[in-house]
Parts: sequence; structure tokens; C-alpha cells
Amino acid sequence: MAGYEYVSPEQLAGFDKYKYSAVDTNPLSLYIMHPFWNTIVKVFPTWLAPNLITFSGFLLVVFNFLLMAYFDPDFYASAPGYKHVPDWVWIVVGILNFIAYTLDGVDGKQARRTNSSTPLGELFDHGLDSWSCVYFVVTVYSIFGRGPSGVSVFVLYLLLWVVLFSFILSHWEKYNTGILFLPWGYDISQVTISFVYIVTAIVGVEAWLCIMCDSSNEFIKLFQKL
Repeated sequence: MAGYEYVSPEQLAGFDKYKYSAVDTNPLSLYIMHPFWNTIVKVFPTWLAPNLITFSGFLLVVFNFLLMAYFDPDFYASAPGYKHVPDWVWIVVGILNFIAYTLDGVDGKQARRTNSSTPLGELFDHGLDSWSCVYFVVTVYSIFGRGPSGVSVFVLYLLLWVVLFSFILSHWEKYNTGILFLPWGYDISQVTISFVYIVTAIVGVEAWLCIMCDSSNEFIKLFQKL
């Protein structure tokens, strides 16, 4: 693996002509998050490297994953009859998830603010984002967990593929059009995930299990009518 060329010389040569181009039409991003990030980026000193911001946010995502893996190694902690994850853990994970999301939104602004934006920086950013897709989904899975009242591991596997496929598809579109059309789902999901973690600490995992049971019962009734 040490001698493997992840980026070919031809691809490296293409970086000289590359220009970042993205389209974001999400109202949440345009009217709430971007103004918030424009304020936050002013707090960072100009000597702070954008890639360091990117990597710091990724480390928070990994830390959340490891924290949940410690308290819920087999995804049974949310099942009835098992010792649940402490409430403070959900609060910590929710706050750190939002901070990581904020850092991911700020790193590009820091790069443009300091005139240090490069194609390799974007490759580094989106490369880490591709790994984060896995950590986000697996960490959220601990809220519902396994067991008769939870979500099967197979469903988790399908969800991982859906998220990864969406990520790959958006970048494949960019590869062919030269424009990255940012999906609405990312910003909405990150804000929602952070909110759900905090709510879980307040209402407990049992509340989500009740909602899931009610939804399953309604689906069964609908299926029977058909």
C-alpha cells in the first residue's frame, strides 16, 4: 500500500486548471448556517490552516463514534432490559456533532479568507467527509439499536449504502459537470442529528422506540388494507 499511487500524475496535472464551483440552494444553509459560519470564521486567526480545521472536525466525528462504541459496543444498549447509554453522553455527542458540522462549514471560508484555497485542500476535505458518512450513520444507530424493538443490522447496512451512494453520486455529477450541487440532505441531517441527540438525553431512548412501534403498526395496518 505504501507504493500505491492514489492520485496519478495526470490527475495532479489537472489540479492546475481546477476551480472550485458549487451550488447551494438549501434555505437552511443559505439563510441560517452560512451567516452563522461567516460570523464564526472571524474568530479563527488567519494563521490557522484550513486543513487543520477540517481535520479537527473529522476527529470530533471519530471521537463520537469511539465514545458510542465504548458505551454501546454491540448496539443493544437502547433495547429494553439493557443498560442504557448515560444521558450526558447523548448531550456530549450532540454538541460535538454540531461543532464538527460547523468546522466543516467554516474550513472553506477560512481557505478563501486567507487565500489558501487549493484543489488538494478540497480533496482532503471531501475525502474525510466520505469517511464521516460511515461514522455518522453508525453513531446514530445506537439511538435505536438492535433487538425486537430496534432496527436490524441489515437495515443499517442499507442505510450506509444509501448515504455513501448519495455522496458518491453528487461527486460523480461534479466530475461530469464541473459543478458540485450540494444536496439538501446534508445540512438538514446534521442539524437534525444534533437535535435528536440532545432530545434523546431528555426524553430517553424509550420515546423513539414508542414512535417506531407506532409507525410499524400503522404500516402494518396500511399493508393489510392493500
